Amino acid sequence: MEHDFYRIKRLPPYVIAEVNQLRHQARQEGRDIIDLGMGNPDQPPPPHVIAKLCEVAQKPSAHGYSQSRGIPGLRRAQANYYGRRFGVDLDPEREVVVTMGSKEGLASLANAITAPGDVILAPNPSYPIHTFGFIIAGATIRSVPVTPDEEYWKALDSAMHFTVPRPSVLVVNYPSNPTAEVVDLAFYERLVAWAKENGVWIISDLAYSELYFDGNPTPSIMQVPGAKDVAIEFTSMSKTYSMAGWRMGFAVGNRELIAAMSRVKSYLDYGAFTPIQAAACAALNGPQDIVESNRKLYHKRRDVMVEAFGRAGWEIPPPAASMFAWAPLPAVFRDMGSLEFSKKLLTEAEVAVAAGVGYGEKGEGFVRIAMVENEQRLRQAARNVKRFFKDYGVNS
Repeated sequence: MEHDFYRIKRLPPYVIAEVNQLRHQARQEGRDIIDLGMGNPDQPPPPHVIAKLCEVAQKPSAHGYSQSRGIPGLRRAQANYYGRRFGVDLDPEREVVVTMGSKEGLASLANAITAPGDVILAPNPSYPIHTFGFIIAGATIRSVPVTPDEEYWKALDSAMHFTVPRPSVLVVNYPSNPTAEVVDLAFYERLVAWAKENGVWIISDLAYSELYFDGNPTPSIMQVPGAKDVAIEFTSMSKTYSMAGWRMGFAVGNRELIAAMSRVKSYLDYGAFTPIQAAACAALNGPQDIVESNRKLYHKRRDVMVEAFGRAGWEIPPPAASMFAWAPLPAVFRDMGSLEFSKKLLTEAEVAVAAGVGYGEKGEGFVRIAMVENEQRLRQAARNVKRFFKDYGVNS
C-alpha cells in the first residue's frame, strides 16, 4: 500500500544525497576519496570538554531526562558568551534556549510560528533547513538574494508589495552557508529598521560567527538596539568548538519567539543528554584557545586551497569567513551543471564536493568546497583536479 503523504510530497529529492551515495560506494570499493563535501570538522573538541563529559557521565543521576530548554547553567553560559563577544545583554530565563544543533532549533521554530500558506522570505542559495524547515511546516517560500547589495533591498521591498499574503518571516544567514557571504553591522541596523516598518520577524543563523578571516569579526544582529523586538538568532557549537556530532546549539533574542519555540520543543524532546550540556558549559566558560586555533586552522586551509586549486586551473574566490568556499564551475563544465560536475569530479578525480544546485536553483553553476581536510590532502585534491581537468582540455 502506497500513500502520498502531504509533507513528503512537498520535499524534492535531496540532491546532496546523490553525491554522498557515490562517495560511499567508491569508498566501499577501496578508493581513496578526498571528502570536501560535508562541513564535518576533522578536529576534536578541547580535552577539558571531553573530560567534563566523562566526569558527569559517571554520575548515576546524570542519565535521566534532562531539560528541553537546556540546563540553567548552560543558558547562563550562552548569555555570558553574547556579553563577552558582542556586548549584548540576554536574560537566560526568557531570551535563551538550548537546541539540539541549530538545525533542530530552526525546524522547531518553523513549526511553532508557521501556519499553512504563510509566506517566508529565505535566501537562495541557502542551507536547506532555511527553506525546507518552513516547507515541512506548510509555508510557501519566496526567494531573496544572498548578496547584501541594493538588489537585495529591492527584492525585499518587491516581496512585501507584490506577495499575497504578505511575508511574515525573513531568514538571514551570514556568514552564509554555502556562499560565505558576510555583512557588517550597518546591514543589520538597516534590516532591523526594515523589519519593524514591515512587521516581519527576522531569523538570523549565525552558525559560523567565529570562523572569520583577515581580522574582521562577524557581527550579531543582536548588537542592534531594538533587535530583540523583531529577531531571534541561532548559533552552534559544531564548528567553533569542533563539536558537530554533539548536536549543541542555541537560540537567543525575542521573548515571544523563544517562548513559542520552547513550548513546541517541550512536546518533542527532553533536551540533550545532560553530560553533553555540562560539557558545553565547560566549553563556553573555560579556556577559549580552540576558538582562535580553529580560526587560524581554517584560514590557513583557505589560503592553501585557493593557491593549490588556482595552480590546477580552478580559480576560486577566497572566502572571507566560514569553512566553505563557493566555487564557480570552470567554463568547460558549465553546461553539464553542478550535480553532474560533482559526480564526475568524484568518480574521475576522487574528490567529493557539494553540488550548488542542492542549495537552491540560484546555486546552479557553483559547488561548495568544505575545508575539512588537512593541508596535505587539500594539495592532493588539487593534483587530482589538475589531472582531471587535463583530460577535458583545461590548462593550468
